[in-house]
Amino acid sequence: MSNQSTVTEFLLLRFSDVQELQILHFVVFLVIYLAALMGNLLIITAVASDHHLHSPMYFFLGNLSFLDVCYISVTVPKSMVNSLTNTRLISFSGCVSQVYFGIFFAFSELVLLTAMAYDRYVAICHPLRYQVIMTRGACAQMAAGSWISSCIYSLLHTANTFLLPFCGSNVVDQFFCDIPQLLKISCADTSANEIVDIVCSAVVGLFFLISILVSYIHILSAVLRIPSAQGRYKAFSTCLPHLVVFSLFISTGIYTYLRPGSESSPYQGMLATMLYSVVTPVINPLIYSLRNKEIKEALCKIQARYFSPRAFLLLNIG
Repeated sequence: MSNQSTVTEFLLLRFSDVQELQILHFVVFLVIYLAALMGNLLIITAVASDHHLHSPMYFFLGNLSFLDVCYISVTVPKSMVNSLTNTRLISFSGCVSQVYFGIFFAFSELVLLTAMAYDRYVAICHPLRYQVIMTRGACAQMAAGSWISSCIYSLLHTANTFLLPFCGSNVVDQFFCDIPQLLKISCADTSANEIVDIVCSAVVGLFFLISILVSYIHILSAVLRIPSAQGRYKAFSTCLPHLVVFSLFISTGIYTYLRPGSESSPYQGMLATMLYSVVTPVINPLIYSLRNKEIKEALCKIQARYFSPRAFLLLNIG
């Protein structure tokens, strides 16, 4: 230990050592990032500008889109800069920030998806009491609760990781700072830290999974009792996008963190991590916009208002 120096920066895993492939990685990530920004910002704009969407369900959807923008911004811009400048370096403080905010936004998204499931449960199973239960104050408290609980949960995991000494290897086998990879390169015994991470993740994951499953069991039971086929279709159409988004997010996260590490290469792990950290924020707005009639109508209004030939003519005259 006396011959080892404390790590002050880390080296992230490259997608390739070939300069042309690094440029290709930059271009692909740039397209993905811009698509995520455009899709999620369009949903936020639609929800904010259309008074017909000023309801609890779309309030949560707007928050989810905001979280997706923040979540993908934690890792992708730094990865693009590294590829463009042909470097792998990230500072110690930058690594801490990536871990903290990555967990923060991921946990916030899980809490918000659970709140959205509760909102659909109240709307379908208790429609007469919906306005009383899902008030603006209640929605604001749920949103604030997701931020506060995420702050505490993320702080716990970040402290549990970076209180360890890093005095040996500084090579992180991931394209961003990830807790499992950081524990591997610590020069201390990390068994207790791994147990804390696994227990916390398992308890939290099971809580959210069971909460949403229970909500949808009640929702399914209520929907099947609706006499008209049109009523059943409308109820399912409001729930299906949320269920698809949650399933995609939780399944890719479970696959990434629970697969045996000995059975996959660093590049397989990197590609698996991309499913929930990069791809999911891009797919979410597509799922909601394609399956939601109100969102599509609001987006059409925005297009007609700002991007129609008449709108361009009025803007030019102004």
